[in-house]
Amino acid sequence: AIRLSNRKKKWYGVSSSRSHHLQLSYVDLYLIHHPVGLAYNEEEGSFLNPPKTLEGKVKIDRTTDHVAIWKAMEEQVNLGLTKAIGVSNFNIRQIERILKSAAIPPATNQVEMYLYCQKKELHKFCKKAGVTITAYFPLGSPGLERYIKDMGRSADDIRSLNPLEDPMVENIAHAHKKTPAQILLRHLLQLGVAVIPKSVTPSRIESNFDVFDFELSTIEMTELNLLDKEKEGSRFAVPYMRGIEEHPEYPD
Repeated sequence: AIRLSNRKKKWYGVSSSRSHHLQLSYVDLYLIHHPVGLAYNEEEGSFLNPPKTLEGKVKIDRTTDHVAIWKAMEEQVNLGLTKAIGVSNFNIRQIERILKSAAIPPATNQVEMYLYCQKKELHKFCKKAGVTITAYFPLGSPGLERYIKDMGRSADDIRSLNPLEDPMVENIAHAHKKTPAQILLRHLLQLGVAVIPKSVTPSRIESNFDVFDFELSTIEMTELNLLDKEKEGSRFAVPYMRGIEEHPEYPD
């Protein structure tokens, strides 16, 4: 999945150009990466490195129009440049707004979701609307602090939560002769959620695929569901760019 622009007027020609650089005639999935629009960097000709204020905050585009952007997304499907289109980090209100005018509904909503942050209300809404959920950080992102620091931000406010060491998860893993990571992935899969764990270690990547030869019991699923901490479980609650949270469309 690729994403480039949060303004329709900056859109045209972008997808075909990026597909050319990827040496592809189309992409499988094209996402709106975030509901927040950032100011355009005229010098670089990109949204990827937005200009900053004197206080060091990113400059935001308060005129973000999700419906207009979605219409441009639909045109990419009609042009054959992508097979499916979706959103990421969108809340219920924002998805509802798109669905009211969409000719092509979002194929997926990619959000932070894992054992302690199950987003049950959003999941229920998306399931009813026919929008699949794709979970990033399905293992709780044990490397998040390092990622935040690499972006030049303090990681002091990141909630210290590690579901891989949760006693309940460890007990269930022992019972099935699986790893805690495999239990976390299997839990989401049985909830009907697609998972995209990230790893650079070949053995862990291979292990993450080894989740289809067992099934969690109803009791085990209930026990894991009860570990949800709702908003308090979000590891990505701290904005990854200073100032982005001031945008009127910043998801709650």
